[in-house]
Amino acid sequence: MEAKFQIFLILLAVLAATSLVARRVRIAPAILLMLVGITMAFIPGMPAIELPPDLILLLVLPPLIYSASVAMSWREFRFNLRAIGLLAIGCVIFTACAVAVATHYLIGLPWAVGFLLGAIVAPPDVVAPLAIARRLGLPRRIIVVLEGEGLANDATALILYRFALAAIMTGVFSLPKASGTFVAILAGEIVFGLAIGWLSLRLRRWARDPQIEITLSLLTPYIAYWIPEHLGGSGVIATVACGLFISWNGPLLISAATRLQGVFFWDLVIYLIEGLLFLLTGFQMRAIVERSKGFPLDDILVATVLVAAIVILARFLWVYPATYLPHLLSPRVRARETAPSWRATFVVGFTGVRGAVSLATALALPFTLPDGSGFPDRGLILFVAFGVILITLVGLGLTLPALVKALGVARDGQSEHVFEHENEIAARRDALAAAFASLDAMTNDRELSDEVVKLLRARHESRANQLPSSLDDDAYEATANARALVRELIAVERAFIHAQLRDGKITDEARRRIERDLDLEEASLANREYGKATA
Repeated sequence: MEAKFQIFLILLAVLAATSLVARRVRIAPAILLMLVGITMAFIPGMPAIELPPDLILLLVLPPLIYSASVAMSWREFRFNLRAIGLLAIGCVIFTACAVAVATHYLIGLPWAVGFLLGAIVAPPDVVAPLAIARRLGLPRRIIVVLEGEGLANDATALILYRFALAAIMTGVFSLPKASGTFVAILAGEIVFGLAIGWLSLRLRRWARDPQIEITLSLLTPYIAYWIPEHLGGSGVIATVACGLFISWNGPLLISAATRLQGVFFWDLVIYLIEGLLFLLTGFQMRAIVERSKGFPLDDILVATVLVAAIVILARFLWVYPATYLPHLLSPRVRARETAPSWRATFVVGFTGVRGAVSLATALALPFTLPDGSGFPDRGLILFVAFGVILITLVGLGLTLPALVKALGVARDGQSEHVFEHENEIAARRDALAAAFASLDAMTNDRELSDEVVKLLRARHESRANQLPSSLDDDAYEATANARALVRELIAVERAFIHAQLRDGKITDEARRRIERDLDLEEASLANREYGKATA
């Protein structure tokens, strides 16, 4: 136990150091973490670290999906539901079928094994490409579509995976029955996820204690995921539905104290889970190489390159018709939304990075069939799945920034970001105006002293004066300089307060209260980064 804890501490140290280097060299941390994990796996004397599939599917996946769903806008998700569904369901099925056809006719895999391999490598990852996309300042719609696809495509892939696995284990497969089961799972999980989201919010509102509410929020994704998964579903759709319900209904039901503490808690949890996940994924390279020694190296490499090429090509073959055919065939779609540019569509097609879910489903394959014989081509499937993850994560992930720059897609998003921030400033001003009007009504209805009214008006006027008048270059520079100066003044206040503490003029409790106010003010400054810094 002590040795395992020491290994865990070493992994945390490697995670922190690698993330720091990734930030300095401006590479997505997931890419560097996986490469570091592969390197460490082959260091002489390094103990083998197995990644149990259940660890990903039952412990790691629920909080990742739930956190992303809560951060997702239900309004934007619903508006882009057609595009998300075509990718999360249609593209996954198309890719799985393409892999099955290619591997059957080109390398001779049985149909069921080829389809199983296709289901494993079909779903793109949600973590790595989104981290890159947000940093590049892509248009909001691209990010929403990619995030929505990443939330839902795992469900499609896991259901296909179970159908293919059952066909191999039993030798029986019925397409009508599988299709009916697929629809029933989707509908049932949506209803169950909404029910869990409703129950979670009611319990948290009843608790009214930040520690209890955050604990309940940590339990919520596991309840939403585990029960449908245990009953034969995927658990993913239920978790997504639960997270979207809380995202839409939570703001008026979750207290401010819980929200502030919950943001920091979940940010840390997701950072540790994602970092350790990609690091441990790299560690699996040595075990996968050892398990695939029964196959000729040339055959394995050819299969890996073939499948990687198929999953990349299949995404492009699907994305363009799925994007433009609805606009060509449906007047309603043309009236509702503008067709994206071919450049934006190309970026969506290029972000088919595979991740840890593909590796977990490959590792979860049984070693033997019910008749006692070995599972067909298990070692080959493991190596190919890992190879596709490595090729797409490193190859596509490293070239995506250069591609976005060459296509000029980030420039398309810059005006969009400025427009969003202008609307945000207007909303802040309107909210303050509504508060002023409410204050006037309170003054007329209640007997408030002049001092109370004066203090309240001063508070709101101070907040209104902090908003920039515009987002042009001069206003941006002025607000940026003001924020920098405020940070310097906060540092001076902190130094003075600590001097007062050392001199015995205030207590530690008083220092903590003052320091918390300064921390919240500094966090508010970080939350008000406008203009070019986010474009």
